[in-house]
Amino acid sequence: MLRTHTCGQLKKSDVGSEATLCGWVHRRRDHGGLIFVDLRDRYGFTQIVFDPKDKALFTEAEHIRPEWVLQVKGTVTARLEGAERDDNPTGGIELRVSTVKVLNQAKTPPFEIDQDKEVGEELRLEYRYLDLRRDRMRKNMITRHRMVQSIRKFFYDREFLEIETPILIKGTPEGSREYLVPSRLYHGQFYVLPQSPQQLKQLTMVAGLDRYMQIARCFRDEDQRGDRQPEFTQVDIEMSFMEPNDIMELTEQCLQELTKQIRPDVRILTSPFPRLTYTEAMERYGSDKPDIRFSLEFTDVSELCKGCGFGVFSKAVEVGGVVKVMVVSNGATMSRKEIDDLTETAKIYGAKGLAWIKVSEKGYEGVPVDKLGKECTELIVQAVKAKQGDMLLFTADNFSTACISLGAVRTAIAAKRNLADPAVFAYCWVTDFPMFEKDTATGAVAAVHHPFTRPKDEDLALLDADPLRARAVAYDIVLNGSEIGGGSVRIHEADLQSKIFSILRITPEDAERRFGHLLRAFQYGAPPHGGIAWGVDRMVMLFCNEPNIREVIAYPKDQKAKDLMLGSPSPMPEEQIAELGIKIIEETA
Repeated sequence: MLRTHTCGQLKKSDVGSEATLCGWVHRRRDHGGLIFVDLRDRYGFTQIVFDPKDKALFTEAEHIRPEWVLQVKGTVTARLEGAERDDNPTGGIELRVSTVKVLNQAKTPPFEIDQDKEVGEELRLEYRYLDLRRDRMRKNMITRHRMVQSIRKFFYDREFLEIETPILIKGTPEGSREYLVPSRLYHGQFYVLPQSPQQLKQLTMVAGLDRYMQIARCFRDEDQRGDRQPEFTQVDIEMSFMEPNDIMELTEQCLQELTKQIRPDVRILTSPFPRLTYTEAMERYGSDKPDIRFSLEFTDVSELCKGCGFGVFSKAVEVGGVVKVMVVSNGATMSRKEIDDLTETAKIYGAKGLAWIKVSEKGYEGVPVDKLGKECTELIVQAVKAKQGDMLLFTADNFSTACISLGAVRTAIAAKRNLADPAVFAYCWVTDFPMFEKDTATGAVAAVHHPFTRPKDEDLALLDADPLRARAVAYDIVLNGSEIGGGSVRIHEADLQSKIFSILRITPEDAERRFGHLLRAFQYGAPPHGGIAWGVDRMVMLFCNEPNIREVIAYPKDQKAKDLMLGSPSPMPEEQIAELGIKIIEETA
């Protein structure tokens, strides 16, 4: 090795010994004749000192610039009293340099690496190899590594087998758009990159390998946003002869251990993790991924609004909708502009508006008050246990729109008032999701999760009578308002799987073409099985308290799915395109 120690290794116990270090010049300072350099590597910083008594060495040190790569040899000495740095593991020592070798010089970087200043994301992604030298990014990469290793060990210790599944697979559209890979050997035919190993892990259960796990790479050709990338990583788990509680308990144990190891500074809000049904989560929080670090829960006052004088409320109830109200403690101080901003938030999520009532020492104030009448207003205020100084916020619409829009208002208020404690990790489960939903654009029935999710046994009769009322044996794990994983018990019987396909308007011919391999496998003794997948990128983002997953992926794409560092996607040579049997059609204006 070119070094005897790393730049984060030397301590006071090494004083008097000789050491050789290699690293990058982080900072260079000229103080009173001595030249100090902070030498940096992945492990930390060590202060190295050049003494003017060695003129040749000192002259060489005068030419050193940031980000040059050096090898230095010298004697470890204790720092002077008062010059020690308690915030640095090597802060009690310095290396008095006897020889220096410049291993490589460096151009001036396009942004400062030694300071945590704001840098445009495009520039950071273009020079990602420099961005990764910065302390924030280095810590994120180390945290990601530690989390993945901890998860692997947890499941290894419980007899799970890590089984790699293929990246080039058959296209079996399950909802998201897939990346196509043309075959050179079979012109006109394609592989796809997997959205997830869903069918492959189910086939692994049919194979009798009853405890599977994988740190799996997945691909989706979707529009980008802060917590989404065209390629992403998930912890993939599948078990045979299981019940939902088995997966949920394993998940809880792993997440609790992981939190204690990686974030010992945070408090887990509730253990065991609370379990909410989908309906309960929507009723109380207006979200199927609720942040439960703060209350702001909803009350359904539909019954009190039947036939009331306020048409917006009464008409919503008449057509089968609901009236939802949320009490904001001390919310009566909100300005009209704040209320208008919250109203716009509600409208983004489909609400026609946001009604409000302030409870003040003078009585009640708000648009609905006169039309509701004093008696009805009093009943509502009593039902939600509002106090003087509180604000009541209402939505009235169909169940979904009323809940989701008020849920968005809830989130906005929490952000404005800093109600979510960053020192708390609030995990919770959301269970019993609907099996199916209607596509708002086409009216077609679609699977809420995926077509292999099992319906609850007590809802099997609904598959013929009213499939939209059927619930799935599905469960999501949520952390601080973000879904970090989801899973289900799978269908393992060919006849039940075929019934689900028929509800989804997948014909037997189409089912055979897309999923024939799975249906055939079910005829050879498929065991009951189920599992879960956790989003690694999103989990690391939350553990590192970062605003988006690009900050915790070493080499991410930008928000337009471009790799600015490598310059991809990019054109390919015409002869290679022709070899694949592909013709490029130029876009017309």
